[in-house]
Parts: sequence; structure tokens; C-alpha cells
Amino acid sequence: MHTIRDKNKLLARVRRIQGQAQALERQLDQEGDCVEILQQIAAIRGAVNGLMAAVIEGHLVDHLVNEPDQANRETEMAPMLHVIKTYLK
Repeated sequence: MHTIRDKNKLLARVRRIQGQAQALERQLDQEGDCVEILQQIAAIRGAVNGLMAAVIEGHLVDHLVNEPDQANRETEMAPMLHVIKTYLK
């Protein structure tokens, strides 16, 4: 499974996001500059989008592209589309 194979990379991304969120919390707590706060929020959003893209890509490759069984591919498609639609709202 891609999340197991890429576990260390994914965890590193999550930890960077946690660090960014903690920095944002400090900025808000210390009544930081509004533009810097907005930049930090944008950075967090970009990091989360990057994490989501990496997991989606791994899932699509492992469970759809490289899946030899047509029935399994079809079973995987509906939940994947639901997650993507939910994320894009």
C-alpha cells in the first residue's frame, strides 16, 4: 500500500504542516502582522494540498492504474471520486 511504502515522506509532510500551524498559532497569540498571518495560512494550505495530491496520486497508481482486476478498479473508483469531490468543495 502506498501510504505504508511512503510513510516516512508523508509523516515528514504532516510534521511540517504541524510546525506551520504552530507558527500560525504563535503569530495570532502574539498579535502578529496581518499580512504575515495570511502568508502563513497560505503556506499551510499549500502544504495540505501537496499532501493531499501525494496521497491521491499514490492511491490512483496503486489501486486503479496498477490494479489488474477490473472489478477491484471499479470498486475503488466511487470512493475515490467522492473524496476528490469533497476535497474540492
